[in-house]
Parts: sequence; C-alpha cells; structure tokens
Amino acid sequence: MKWQGRRGSSNVEDRRGMSGGGKMIGGGIGGIILVLVITLLSGGNAGDILGSLTSTGSSSTAPYEQTAEEQELAEFVSVVLADTEEVWGEIFQQQGMTYTDPTLVLYSGSVDSACGTATSAVGPFYCPGDAKLYIDLSFYDELQQRFHAPGDFAMAYVIAHEVGHHVQTLLGTSKQLDSLRQTLSEKEYNRYQVRFELQADYFAGVWANHAQGMNLLEEGDLEEALAAASAVGDDTIQKQAQGYAVPDSFTHGTSEQRKRWFYKGFNSGTIKGGDTFNASEL
Repeated sequence: MKWQGRRGSSNVEDRRGMSGGGKMIGGGIGGIILVLVITLLSGGNAGDILGSLTSTGSSSTAPYEQTAEEQELAEFVSVVLADTEEVWGEIFQQQGMTYTDPTLVLYSGSVDSACGTATSAVGPFYCPGDAKLYIDLSFYDELQQRFHAPGDFAMAYVIAHEVGHHVQTLLGTSKQLDSLRQTLSEKEYNRYQVRFELQADYFAGVWANHAQGMNLLEEGDLEEALAAASAVGDDTIQKQAQGYAVPDSFTHGTSEQRKRWFYKGFNSGTIKGGDTFNASEL
C-alpha cells in the first residue's frame, strides 16, 4: 500500500507503556481461552465479550521506547485510519448523514476501555462504549507468524474491519444486535453475530475499493487482505486450536465467508449490498 509521506490521523491515542489495572472476572481460565482464542483473535467487535470484564484497580505507567519498526507501523496505521476517515466521511455525506471519527488507541500489554480491561491476547478490538479502536502493534507479527497473513495491507484490513464496527455503531446496527442478546439462545445469537461480523468485513472491502480508487493499492495488496480474512475465519482458528470446528459456536464466520463478504464490499464500494442480516446465503 502506498502510504509513506501521506497524512496520518490526529485521532490516535498512544498508551504504550501504560498497563491496564482492571481485573478479568468470570468464566475461569478454560472459558477465557475459548473466548479469547476462538472469538477475539478473529478480529472482531469486543464490546460484548469485554462487557464481562471490569476496570477496577489502578494502572501503571512506564517509559515506552519503541523500535524503528514499531514507529513505522504506528505511522502506517495512522495513515490507514486517516484514509478510513476520508472515505467514510464522504460515504456518510452522500447518504445525508454525518460521520464521527473514531479514535485509535495504541497500547502494549494491556489496556482499559469503556468495555473493560483487555490484554494483547484479545487482538485488535472496537469498543462501542467509547467509540475507540484498540490495537497492540505486536499483532502485526502475529498476523505474519501465527496466521500466515503477511503484508501491510493485511494489517490495513484489520484496521478497516474494526472501523467497520464503528460504522455499524453509527448506523445503529450494534444497538439492534445487542437488544437480541436477552431474547435469544446463545446458539441463535451466534448466528446474528456472524452476520454482524461479516458486515464489518463487507465495510472493510468498501474502504479498500475507495483506496484503490485513490490509487493507493499496490500489486498483491488485495490478495494480502483476502489472505488475512481467510486466516481469521472461525473454522480455521478452531481447527488450529482444537483440531476440529464447531459451527454452532461460530461468531465471525468461516474463512470462505469472510473472504467472500470482504470481496463483495470491494467490488461494490457502497453500503448497498452489505445487508448480511437479510442475505439468504452467507
């Protein structure tokens, strides 16, 4: 992706070197591993999951010395965030709406959010409670080494997916989904959660379409994003973690579904076509 020398976002909050002081409650270590490894590492909206965490206690601050690689990556995600602000600002304006920029929080180790306290083990997440994206930049290495999805546009896809959750919050979709939690069984709710996550993938594709229109994509970028979407599919992650997949527990969609909806958004470039909730097939 062409990003060097371009404008970065002013909506970046650097909390690296600050450790969250909250406590994780409920579930036990087995439940925590299941949720964090199978659900959150697939690049999703952590608002619901982190609602079971509390932010009691104190935080500590230590000087953070970033490497040259980390500085470059921080600059990169800032440029990607700026691009999403421009794209979604224009799309919302065309629809007669106003887009409110989210804030991207860089952290290391652990972080406190309006959704609770999280560690870097949860992967990147979006919290609708404070309209902020949270990311430990070490996830870039995890994308390459654990998920075998290298490339800067793979990381751009992750950022765009989380921004997709912000779009859903502004559109009221997140609130609608949350209202279903009290009325559905876990199995039934998971089905809606999958459609919710696939819509965020679609919105990530919409952004990628506009990035291409701005002549920002380089050869191989689209393939990098598709590889990342595939790598964080529920079926792929579960098979890696436990040797088999349990479809009823899927919360983000299969690898094929995640690729498909990202690519649909990429081909469309508009919000139209992203109604995953009424799609007959995913």
